[in-house]
Amino acid sequence: MEERALDPSSPGVRFLLDSPDPSIRLLTLTEVLGRSERSAEVRELRRRLVHGPRLGALLAGAGPDGSFGVHWYKKWAGATWRLVSAVELGVPPDHPVAQRALRYVLDRLPHRTADPHRVRGRFRVHASVLGNPLGVSARLGRATDPRVRAIAHGLVRWQWPDGGWNCDSAPDATHSSFYESLATLWGLSEYLRTSGDDSVRPAVERAAEFFLRHRLVRSCRGEGELPSEWSRLHYPVYWHYDLLQALRVLGTAGALGDPRTREALDRLLARRSPDGSWAAERRFWRSGPADGANTEVVDWGVGPRNEMVTLNALRVLRAAGRRADAGTFRRA
Repeated sequence: MEERALDPSSPGVRFLLDSPDPSIRLLTLTEVLGRSERSAEVRELRRRLVHGPRLGALLAGAGPDGSFGVHWYKKWAGATWRLVSAVELGVPPDHPVAQRALRYVLDRLPHRTADPHRVRGRFRVHASVLGNPLGVSARLGRATDPRVRAIAHGLVRWQWPDGGWNCDSAPDATHSSFYESLATLWGLSEYLRTSGDDSVRPAVERAAEFFLRHRLVRSCRGEGELPSEWSRLHYPVYWHYDLLQALRVLGTAGALGDPRTREALDRLLARRSPDGSWAAERRFWRSGPADGANTEVVDWGVGPRNEMVTLNALRVLRAAGRRADAGTFRRA
């Protein structure tokens, strides 16, 4: 599989380069168009990054201890969820607010690295609660922290025979959860990439195989479809599942070139709008105060011409070597 930089004049790329958000423009230049980090335009965008509307909102309001005035796991304004989106937007690894927020989260996770209860030989664990901070830690340069290593090795120890993870304590539950497994695969893949700890590689490969065996969109019971909601596109996904996020994570795991991703890639391309962009078809968040239920500090948008979904779709298609040039450019 060969990554191919896309044509900067293609409509989807032009849509992103027209964004007022420096994160969107920077990531389009570097991860979609393959521009050098040494180019003047990339350096200037990196300088302005933390002042962008989305990343700036995610980092705002942090206390001296790294918290944001709510529980570290509060959906979706807590430190965990802010950090997941912040690394997606390219926050500098040494940014002091991000580092304080990560320390705040890690200080609250050690008690979760003890072996959870086991039912019929399987550990029942909310693996995504650890998988997301693990991925964030790796992206922010903390992969060698002993607490981070303990999280990674715990997740390897708790992996189910089919390659995933599950928190279901029912004795007859023997199939891993897509929800618990996707963020965990992301976290372990990022940890493997940055730590050099090759002992987790078999777990990464087994978890990737779990999704590939389902072709990302198929049930394990014959050829049936997975829930239709999983074929719709969202941003952010948080601990949920959709085919675009699964493709992104498989790319991190080095498995995007597997032919079993073809159906999901075809479906992604089929969801492209005539103007070359992609829509956010559903959302798991709502606007409102940070202490409200499922409220976000960022308005990520829902509906047509969504910047984050378009960016992630083009990231995936470039990494998979798939052509994504089509349509007529039009920004609303």
